[in-house]
Amino acid sequence: MQQADIDFEQMVSAIGDAIIVSDSHGSITLWNPAAERMFGFTQNEALGQSLDLIIPERLRGRHWDGYHKTMATGQTRYGNDVLRVPAVHKDGRAMSIAFTVALLHSPQDELTGIVAVIRDETSRFQEERNLRKRLAELEAQAGA
Repeated sequence: MQQADIDFEQMVSAIGDAIIVSDSHGSITLWNPAAERMFGFTQNEALGQSLDLIIPERLRGRHWDGYHKTMATGQTRYGNDVLRVPAVHKDGRAMSIAFTVALLHSPQDELTGIVAVIRDETSRFQEERNLRKRLAELEAQAGA
């Protein structure tokens, strides 16, 4: 299969991870079906909205500092790293997500936005927390 034969719109819709694209100002321009399932907002509710939709209020300042710096410099230190951060569902519950980002450029090589590919790791994060707690309890018992 040639790259020209790939239906990118179908791929973005079919993939199990959330794909969110935001423009240079942080407004959501793409919100795939997996993002709908993960965060609870429909595509119509999300498109045109700020990324604040899913960012916990206490983290917004730090997020926007980094976002604006990336847009100004055209560089991100997170290009190849998996980021693990808190997020917020539409119903207000806390989530743990893991994601990668990539910078998007126009044909003239101007930075136009950022794409994030996101996975919900809330269950895994909670399981790890429970295991660490249980380990600490067992170590305390063994040392007593």
